[in-house]
Amino acid sequence: MIQHTNLLTDILWSSHEIDVSKYDSTFLHTAFERRRFELQLDTQKKYHVFIEQNKEEAVYFEHSLHNSYSEFFRNKLTFALLEKIILPSLTLQKKEIRIWCAACASGEEVYSLAILMEEMKKLTSSALNYHIFATDQCASQIQNALKGQYSLSSLGNITLSRSLHWFTKQEDSYTIDSALRKNIDFSIFNLFDESSRVPSASIFGNFDLVFCANLLFYYKPKYRNMILHKVSQSLAPHGYLITGETERMIVSKTSFNETFPQSAIFQLEINK
Repeated sequence: MIQHTNLLTDILWSSHEIDVSKYDSTFLHTAFERRRFELQLDTQKKYHVFIEQNKEEAVYFEHSLHNSYSEFFRNKLTFALLEKIILPSLTLQKKEIRIWCAACASGEEVYSLAILMEEMKKLTSSALNYHIFATDQCASQIQNALKGQYSLSSLGNITLSRSLHWFTKQEDSYTIDSALRKNIDFSIFNLFDESSRVPSASIFGNFDLVFCANLLFYYKPKYRNMILHKVSQSLAPHGYLITGETERMIVSKTSFNETFPQSAIFQLEINK
C-alpha cells in the first residue's frame, strides 16, 4: 500500500504540482480506491494513468481529501462536559473566553460553541464575553460557514428548543441565527504555515479552548506533531485541546493528558 501511495504522490506532484505528501498512507489509499470505483476503473494502474493525464481529475482528487463532514454537537460527551463543567468553570476565572476552532469546515462546531456561550450569558449575573476564532485552509469552507445554511441531517444532535430558537427553516435547509456570528471571526489559516503561529485576528493566541477535531488522523505522524506543537504554543495556561473521538489515542501519546476519561478533552502535562 505504501508503495502504491508513494507512486500516486509522485504522479500528482510531477504531473500537476499537487502536493499530497502530508497525508497518511491509509487515508490516501482509501480515497484512491473510492474514486477508482466511482470511475469504474478495474485496476490501480488505469487510475494512475487517468489522473496523470487529467488535471481536472487531479484537482478533484486533491479536494476530496479535505474532510468537510461535520454536525452540530457532534461528540455528545465532549459538549456535555463543556456545557456542565468546563465553560462554567472558565466563566468564573476569565473576563473573556477565547476559543480557536482550528479546522472549522462548514461551521457546525463553531456555531455549537456559540450556542453554548450565548445560553451561558443568559444564566450568569456577571458580564460574560467570548470570542471564537474559526479557521480553515479551504476558502470555500469558510464561505459555507459564513452562509450558515445546513441540512436537517447535520442538526441530529440539536434539541427541539435549540433548533426553534437558533435556526430558521427555509425549504429543505436551516439557516443559523445571524446573532450567533457577532463574536465569531472567520478566516483562512494553514496549520502548516511556519510563519503563522495563530490566526492573525487573535493577535497573540492565548486560547482557553482549541478545537482540532477529526483532522489529525488524516496526516502522517510528522505533520500531526506539527499541528499539536502549534496548538500547545497557542493555549492559555491550563487551556484545553479538544479532538475527535477517533484521535484520542494519537494525542494521549504526546505531552497532553486526557482530562476526563473517553472525552477527547486534553490539557498539557503540568511538568511539560
